[in-house]
Amino acid sequence: MVHCSCVWFRKYGNFIDNLRIFTRGGTGGMGYPRLGGEGGKGGDVWVVAHKRMTLKQLKDKYPQKRFVAGEGANSRVSALKGSKGKDCEIPVPVGISVTDENGKVIGELNKEQDRILVAEGGLGGKLLTNFLPLKGQKRVIRLDLKLIADIGLVGFPNAGKSSLLSQISHAKPAIADYAFTTLKPELGKIMYNDFKQELELYKEELQRKPALLAVNKMDLPGAQDKFHILMHQLQNPKEFLHLFEKNMIPKRTMEFQHIIPISATTGEGIDELKNYIRKSLDEHANQEDDVYHKKQLLNLQISNTVSYSKPPPKSPVTSPR
Repeated sequence: MVHCSCVWFRKYGNFIDNLRIFTRGGTGGMGYPRLGGEGGKGGDVWVVAHKRMTLKQLKDKYPQKRFVAGEGANSRVSALKGSKGKDCEIPVPVGISVTDENGKVIGELNKEQDRILVAEGGLGGKLLTNFLPLKGQKRVIRLDLKLIADIGLVGFPNAGKSSLLSQISHAKPAIADYAFTTLKPELGKIMYNDFKQELELYKEELQRKPALLAVNKMDLPGAQDKFHILMHQLQNPKEFLHLFEKNMIPKRTMEFQHIIPISATTGEGIDELKNYIRKSLDEHANQEDDVYHKKQLLNLQISNTVSYSKPPPKSPVTSPR
């Protein structure tokens, strides 16, 4: 049984799951010794999570992989307190782990607009620094994408999950004729002509995910007859629930978009299964796009409503003498 997750990587081409970049906070502004003026602090460098961003997009847009914040403004007679330098934001996808050169974890960005300070700006010139500015923090950081899957394989022990994974992807899991051969999660990638890939994700709300059912071992004797019986049971589940113990009956029965007979041994039905997987992913990607665009349109409408509904400024009222 194959479940689609709610995350897709839509950027076609070579997939990138880590990136090493240089960051530097801005230098502070000069102080003004004669009047005791303080220079502005240098800008900071932040890593900020965006849903519609990939590491490949980041690399393509910034091939130098160098991010430097703005310098603080100098103190001057007309502005003794210099303004802060402009911050620099590095847009990254959701699900990024940020580490320094030594592998120490600086932080993680797990949702939209999460942000982490990675390089702080230098202090502006002041009495403490003899009115001389300090340089910003230099830091080489590594961005690692925590891989999240589009598809998960679910099935009974010895049902052929590992055999199927090896057939449809580049994974090479251990395969043997006894239960629980696979003792740890196995990760595979399906490569399509446009380079869209499949990864792996498990969540508690698995039952509510769109699902495909792959019926394996169709190469065994009597498999066709058993498949027809299974199809009848799936189409009329209430007629067969009494065969299970009460604590084994799910509150919500699974509904499958497609049911595909396959054989991970002979390869029967594998291409058809891969096509249905891709079709299902694309359908739900389009649904997500529709939801996103509707949300953006709603935000725009709300923004316009607010801007046009502001009351006009009150004019001063004078009383006749």
